[in-house]
Amino acid sequence: MATLKQPSQVLTFVSPTGEASTPEIDGIVLDVIGRVADKWTMLVLEVLAQHGVQRFTRIGQLVGNISQRMLTKTLRQMEQDGFVTRTVYPEVPPRVEYQLTELGESLCAAFCSVWTWAETHQVELKALREARDRYTTTTL
Repeated sequence: MATLKQPSQVLTFVSPTGEASTPEIDGIVLDVIGRVADKWTMLVLEVLAQHGVQRFTRIGQLVGNISQRMLTKTLRQMEQDGFVTRTVYPEVPPRVEYQLTELGESLCAAFCSVWTWAETHQVELKALREARDRYTTTTL
């Protein structure tokens, strides 16, 4: 029985200079993509990029339809990865604010390209999805 290879065993990334990357760099790249390519991280990045420093509840309102548990998990991961800073003020009730770091802002710039691409091709993407859905429905 054949075993499936992990992406890092199959893919070799090429740097902008044309040089093949190392397995260590490939691992880091795949890890970063896995962490930031999820829906909630991208939406939180977008909210903080557009609205600046925000409190937890306001981020949730601006993102919309995210549970407190998922927002907490997302913000903790983003803080751990260095994309946001969390500032706690010694007040009663406690006030906690989040803002993008320079690293988070640079990630937003990269993500902005993906967002623009999706907006540019939205009609084509929608048509392709609808065609696939029609095909799937009629062939079953």
